[in-house]
Amino acid sequence: MVSDYFNRIHRIISALDETNFRIIQGIRDNGPRNLQRVARKAKIPYPTVHARVSKLEREGNLRTWASPDYSKIGLIRAIVLLTPTPGMDLLAGEALRIPGYWLRTMTCIGECNGCYSIHAIPEANRADFQQYLDHLVASNVARDYRIYWLDDQHTSIPNFEYYDLSKRQWRFEWEVWLRRLSDPKPSGHPETDLQQPRPSFDKKDLVILKELMKNARVTLASLARIIGTTVPGAKYRFDKIREKGLLHDFVVEFLPYPPEISDLYDVRLDFKNESSLLSKASAFLALPFTLHQSRIRGMNSVAARVYLPRGEMNNLYTLLSRLVRNGTLTNFAYLWLDPLSIKAQTFSYEYYDDEHGWHYDNLGYMGRLQKLLTTFEDSEMQQAVFRPMSIATTA
Repeated sequence: MVSDYFNRIHRIISALDETNFRIIQGIRDNGPRNLQRVARKAKIPYPTVHARVSKLEREGNLRTWASPDYSKIGLIRAIVLLTPTPGMDLLAGEALRIPGYWLRTMTCIGECNGCYSIHAIPEANRADFQQYLDHLVASNVARDYRIYWLDDQHTSIPNFEYYDLSKRQWRFEWEVWLRRLSDPKPSGHPETDLQQPRPSFDKKDLVILKELMKNARVTLASLARIIGTTVPGAKYRFDKIREKGLLHDFVVEFLPYPPEISDLYDVRLDFKNESSLLSKASAFLALPFTLHQSRIRGMNSVAARVYLPRGEMNNLYTLLSRLVRNGTLTNFAYLWLDPLSIKAQTFSYEYYDDEHGWHYDNLGYMGRLQKLLTTFEDSEMQQAVFRPMSIATTA
């Protein structure tokens, strides 16, 4: 176990070299599906690019997947922070997954001690979902909850300009970042929120999106087999999906720090006004520890996923505290996320019907919750399950 621990750290550190940086940047700029284009743009021989990408994927240092444009397929994402009733902790996560429209669930500690989850709910059923969460409280599964509805997710790759190749270590320039985030001048481009007509799509388009969420480099031949068409037919659908904007972004996850010495956080940043949010959110996304962030609807706030070496967390806290004192932020909150507890799936494409749209059955979900509660009480299924140490991703 000790040798595996240090071997894992060594593999991640050895992956941090200039050639890999250029490849990762090329994948970010040109997408993960055409490595020949990446090789050409990065001026690296294609066999080298292919071999290095294969090795990074095999060792778990690199993952790529697609992020759908949820609003264009009739869904809206939400973060739920659920505080379980003492003794119901093991049940709470399962209860959150009953409606089916979940993307991630995991244990969290901080502003909320309990369950952190991300959902992609049919936009027409937002009130129904909140009614289900209210029912969790009424059923004594949870003491309370908070829900944050999210806009599009913006992702990043590690900012390699902060990695010292000669010393083989990252530079954490907290004072520089404080000055940059405190600068009253705009540091990014304002986001546009132009409402466009929802494009047409069908169940097969959703199946393709689902497969791309699992692996952005899935082959057209594989997609053709899954949806029962020819390779040209799969390519036509894939091209149309991109043309219609159903695919929002390709996510490139490259581990900059070993999981064994790092922690995963969800950080909420509350800005004093919309102008401040629009000017500073992009600067925060450019920091080498920010994986992705989303604006919270109805608030001048963003929810950011942070992955940081454990010894630097106090410096992040100090940075955010000073940003509150100088007026850049009005408040902040953070949660530690347990990577070993992560359960993940794609969006719930299986509940879509070409004729009737998204199917959402709140009464059915509440009935299943009641059965779960009865089973829980009758069989004493609250046995402790202790997990061994393992490697988890940062998704």
